[in-house]
Amino acid sequence: MKDDFLRPPATLGDWLADVLRLIGVLGLIAAAIWLKPTDAGIAALALPALMLPRILGLAAWFDVTACATVLVAAWSNVFDLYRTVTGWNLVLHFLCTGVLAVIAAVILTRTGVVSLAAAVDGSGPSLRRRTPVVLVPLVALAISAVWEMIEWLGWRYLSEDIFVTYQDTIGDMVLGGLGGIAAGILLALVPVGRR
Repeated sequence: MKDDFLRPPATLGDWLADVLRLIGVLGLIAAAIWLKPTDAGIAALALPALMLPRILGLAAWFDVTACATVLVAAWSNVFDLYRTVTGWNLVLHFLCTGVLAVIAAVILTRTGVVSLAAAVDGSGPSLRRRTPVVLVPLVALAISAVWEMIEWLGWRYLSEDIFVTYQDTIGDMVLGGLGGIAAGILLALVPVGRR
């Protein structure tokens, strides 16, 4: 992991992903200086998700996709797009949860919790194509549940400006689960690890 993180960018995709990470770090600094503390907190929450694809040595195409999705999701919150653009919240729950579920699947595989090596990077024992289609949506639903708990905690203890209703929570989790299904299908068909 350390070698992957310190590896110099070799392709245009590697460079683009690193530029997106830099934008995330600079955005956090700017938010901490000029925006509300909750906005800086949202930008800070995005940083681990921006760094993990590089740390895990994932393919450049997935790295760029993950970084772009996470940045758009975080800054959509800062710029209040979830309230002002109808359906934007659902689109981002679908995309972001799917991306995060793939990253979680890679971590679970690399730590030996599950055996998805064939799906993640094409290595390891043969794997039934349906395995990621079953496991990744479960991971996505868990991620969705944790995210909704974080939203509720933020609403309860930080700011009543955070939008939390039963319908919103269930809708977000449904779209997160659907994003997990799409991510599981993707992982069953296309390795995301660097070869």
